[in-house]
Amino acid sequence: MLNKLRKPSVAGQFYDAGEENLKKSIEECFLDERGPQSLPKINQGTKKIKGLVVPHAGYIYSGAIAAHSYSLLSNNGFADTFIILGPNHTGIGSGVSVMTEGSWVTPLGNIPINEKLSKHLHKDIIDKDENAHMHEHSIEVQLPFLQFSAGNKKFDFVPICMAMQDFETSSEVGKIIADSVKNMDENVVIIASTDFSHAGFNYMSMPPEGMRVDDYANKQDKLAIDQILDMNPEGLIDTVQKNGITMCGYGPVAAMLIATKILGATKAELLKYGTSYEVHPGSSCVGYGALAIY
Repeated sequence: MLNKLRKPSVAGQFYDAGEENLKKSIEECFLDERGPQSLPKINQGTKKIKGLVVPHAGYIYSGAIAAHSYSLLSNNGFADTFIILGPNHTGIGSGVSVMTEGSWVTPLGNIPINEKLSKHLHKDIIDKDENAHMHEHSIEVQLPFLQFSAGNKKFDFVPICMAMQDFETSSEVGKIIADSVKNMDENVVIIASTDFSHAGFNYMSMPPEGMRVDDYANKQDKLAIDQILDMNPEGLIDTVQKNGITMCGYGPVAAMLIATKILGATKAELLKYGTSYEVHPGSSCVGYGALAIY
């Protein structure tokens, strides 16, 4: 069988399309004053990282925040396999979709899908559907960061795209992931790709009169982040819905929390929070958070 290649959808938009420029821009994310201010290096730290929350906007806006998650991951052994959960922004494809074979292409090379694991994950609510992945950026933008952080280390991954993000769906997805990962010899880390509040005029989510848009995003996002720090997936979804928090990937985060708790995680840590307002002040902004579960 010919290896199926999923070509980049947002290279040249969310991140540089050229290999050298992309490496340079990721390096700048790590060294940025909003970033960890050091380049990733794989060390055998003491934290057994089971899950990460990482933003997925254009690197100029969220890359320095994302770098905190990847810096901690590298310092604590990296991983052999990643399950990357992202929301479905395009509306194409199934409610919960996994791609089970082939490789994803980035300007830094090809990353194979772990076919054995992906076929275990293709069950019940998780459909096999490549269409959901073809133009979706939330998973794609994580891959160059992983490639840059990995150095010479080989790794593979499984992409899962979630259009349905209710608690029942997230719970089922999380349990399927935990059940599949339990039987693996490899070290697996589950990445939940999400941005937090989309606030202001562009997103029809206006702050109260007199409150700056980034302060509003920060206030809203603290409510959601507190639930993640409490490792309360049901509380996260309930809080997002009750408070009208415009967080795009709360379902992937909830599914990741459910899976990692089953797999023995007991602690969540906020590594960094920021907004696009810090880069480009204006009438709208998006919140970004980097968190680790171990």
